[in-house]
Amino acid sequence: MSELKTLTRSKSNRMIAGVCAGLGDYLNIDPTVVRLLFVLGFFTFNGAMLFAYLIMALVTPEQ
Repeated sequence: MSELKTLTRSKSNRMIAGVCAGLGDYLNIDPTVVRLLFVLGFFTFNGAMLFAYLIMALVTPEQ
């Protein structure tokens, strides 16, 4: 049987709130790639990624 994966914020591999590390763990990719995509999205979408990051930091449970 497959194990159920849940999206959580990381407690050990965090820079600010652990959102990018949690996404990296959930998607099985390096958290640095997720952090770079967030920074790129911040400049591309005129700060909308900051709003998305804050919402995810508030809604996503901690590990």
